[in-house]
Amino acid sequence: MSNSYANEVADLKNLIINKELKKYDDLTFLDAKKNQINLNDFQGNLIILNFWATWCAPCKEEMPSLDLLQENKVLDNLKIFPINVGQENVEKASNFFSNLEIKNLDLYFDTPITLAKTFGLRGIPTTILFNKDGLEFARIVGSINFQNKDFIEWLSKFN
Repeated sequence: MSNSYANEVADLKNLIINKELKKYDDLTFLDAKKNQINLNDFQGNLIILNFWATWCAPCKEEMPSLDLLQENKVLDNLKIFPINVGQENVEKASNFFSNLEIKNLDLYFDTPITLAKTFGLRGIPTTILFNKDGLEFARIVGSINFQNKDFIEWLSKFN
């Protein structure tokens, strides 16, 4: 997909479409029960990794729209992993989700912070998008409204 298409998603100035797809080996993180999750197990799905922390105001702002994105029928092949990078415990992260009435997403953790280093995150929230082959094709640096009609239409092309 060409970079010019990003211009059509006009509201999303922080959407960066990769010129070349990026492959990573062994992307693992933990679920709330400290079970290891390997991203390779989800190939065939459109995947979103969203890096956040409870103290991050923009994370709090975008999380409800990310929650709604998970239940969008147009994106039936989408799997979203909100990954806490704030070194926060499960209880604190659970309360964050509860207070925001997050219903469609599960908690995941990057402990120790290895994924944040792997992806070279410069801040949060940062969202990384993977195609069905497990290759990074875009990322969002900063917060967005995941219910943006243009964004959903653009994302559905990868579903």
